[in-house]
Amino acid sequence: MADPEHREEEENAAGEDEDTGAPVAPIVRLEEVAITTGEEDEDAILDLKSKLYRFDKEGNQWKERGAGTIKLLKHKESGKVRLVMRQSKTLKICANHLVLPTMSVQEHAGNDKSCVWHATDFADGELKDELFGIRFGSVENCKTFMEKFEEVAESQQKKEENKDASAAAGLLEKLSVEDEKSEDKGGEEEVPSAAGEKESGSAEKDEKPVSSS
Repeated sequence: MADPEHREEEENAAGEDEDTGAPVAPIVRLEEVAITTGEEDEDAILDLKSKLYRFDKEGNQWKERGAGTIKLLKHKESGKVRLVMRQSKTLKICANHLVLPTMSVQEHAGNDKSCVWHATDFADGELKDELFGIRFGSVENCKTFMEKFEEVAESQQKKEENKDASAAAGLLEKLSVEDEKSEDKGGEEEVPSAAGEKESGSAEKDEKPVSSS
């Protein structure tokens, strides 16, 4: 049988654990902070898990840059597309560059789950010429990436061609308008010139000496 004094201590201990229902204010109040990724004005047209590598020229070997999600992001206004990849755990950017018309991607020799491409990358905060290699979990994902990459590069090429054509058309239109203005201006100058000659002739006639007869 339990000692009365010991039983009283147990009852007090149990009473301390009881929920009184009183509100408990947190010691530290945390406020929500809006996090921006820089991708708010872009739409993801490709989103695949992969592992990225860069070729180290000095060491003449491939070095891993990180495993995560690679994206192709299209800007809502300009239509430009950039390639961005972040490490899955730290979200650190390990690739960040525009997809340009001059770029092409090729399958990595001996591995149909990998491909390589050259780019001027800005992941480290400064432009660097890089040779990237990427490995996917399946052959299908690798093919999807390569096809989308080539499609974007081709679309950017057409966009540049249309831009150049529009610029050329605008220049030709400007030159045409300037030529018309020049012709109109030239026609206007001929009129006073003819009138001046006419006035000059009449002046010479008036200056003839009057006959004294």
